[in-house]
Amino acid sequence: MIKKTESLAILAIVLLFAAWVKGTEQGLPNFLIIVTDDQGYADLSAFKHHAPDVHTPNMDRLAARGILFTEAYVTAPVCSPSRAGWHTGRYQHRWDPESGWSPGMAESVPNIAQIMKANGYATARFGKNDFGTGYHDQGVREYPLNHGYDAFLGFSAHGHDYFLLSKDIEGRTPDPKGHSAVVGPLMYNRDHKEFKDGYLTEIFTDATIDFLKRHEKDPFFVTMSYNSVHHLIHQVPKRYLDKFGVREIPNYDPETDGSYETWFKRFITLGEITDQEMRQYYLANLNCLDDNIGRVLDVLEEFSLTDKTVVILFSDNGGPPTTGAWNLPLAGSKFTLWEGGIRVPFILSRPGGPHAGETWDGPISTLDVLPTCLQEAGIELPQSLDGEPIPKTVEEIEQSRALFWRFKGSGLDSYAVRFGDWKLLHRGGRSPRKPTSGIVNRTELLEGTRLFNLREDPAESRDLAAEYPEVIERIQDLYTTWSESVVGSHGAEG
Repeated sequence: MIKKTESLAILAIVLLFAAWVKGTEQGLPNFLIIVTDDQGYADLSAFKHHAPDVHTPNMDRLAARGILFTEAYVTAPVCSPSRAGWHTGRYQHRWDPESGWSPGMAESVPNIAQIMKANGYATARFGKNDFGTGYHDQGVREYPLNHGYDAFLGFSAHGHDYFLLSKDIEGRTPDPKGHSAVVGPLMYNRDHKEFKDGYLTEIFTDATIDFLKRHEKDPFFVTMSYNSVHHLIHQVPKRYLDKFGVREIPNYDPETDGSYETWFKRFITLGEITDQEMRQYYLANLNCLDDNIGRVLDVLEEFSLTDKTVVILFSDNGGPPTTGAWNLPLAGSKFTLWEGGIRVPFILSRPGGPHAGETWDGPISTLDVLPTCLQEAGIELPQSLDGEPIPKTVEEIEQSRALFWRFKGSGLDSYAVRFGDWKLLHRGGRSPRKPTSGIVNRTELLEGTRLFNLREDPAESRDLAAEYPEVIERIQDLYTTWSESVVGSHGAEG
């Protein structure tokens, strides 16, 4: 006969086993990180401040089941350092005191893919891989398979031709492997893969969908790092060009166009393409991108993965001056530390989140992507992160949080601090070329140290430095302390 105490013990074991089975069935949450390239702050129609001509139904669909953030920041106004920052949850300045374009990826700094892989996740990256160094090289730390990803299809550079992906074109082009102007086969795991036809945005989407289907039963961490909407912005499938009423520009031909870099530079400024045309090309490129994001969201639904997957979408920096991007009401663009260079679209969709469809104000950073994912997965956070988990309620957002920038690219030595509603900006910079209509330069406020109240003046149009010298002094002290702790004596120079 089983005694009462034994019965209770057996019941406890049964209940524990049932809980274990339930947990196993639910499994670890999946993660899908979608990084867009050079998307303008107003080029997301879920925003109230969206540009009047933009329509992004699938990004909006993601926002409707997640949270849309109006004050999300990247760590740099250009792609390479920004990507290094979010991958590690640390300011890239910690291993790049020069604070320029090319931080690379430090051997000693763990990154998100490494951590997820070590905790049982199948990891993959599709698209652009750019940390500012190690281009086209599969043996360096920066190559995805060498920092935690199990699978990769894409390229290591700032940009790649959207259409020309064959061995033939690579062989006939005098300069196929530049930093931004790249043609030819894609890097594929430890090899290369050519595509004799196809379009890059759709190819990356196809690869992502294939991986998700093959790993529907496994916990996965996938980064979809599109190069859309980066130049060459006019390269879009014809059905999208027709939809937006713009002409098809013939693809590069090495027999008649000379070097690829020379041909590439013809189309990245206003001239052969007008301001109005550039905007339409941009919208066509963005529409194609949005459709492809929709294809991935459809697959998550088809395989019952939507309620098991955390999805985070953001742009790697603000809209550039010459692609047709729209950053209004913000000032500035990519390459500058004005809000238009560092404030980006950002959506976080948590499975079963109680705040679906909400828009939250308050500062967050892409530094927060890593700690947010680890917290959702129940993984212990590494020590000395600069990012922090994104709060579960808007009331928990730290409104007085200090965020820091330092950038020595584009001929500038700039820095900025956001502290609460205040922003201190030293030599914010301007776009190096004539900008398109959605970009505004504050030409009268380029030099010196400026102070803005972002709550009252997000457009950074009214310099308050003379009125609040005590605020300037306080924020300068914060910057000096950060500089000394993060980038040493290099960061304290002004």
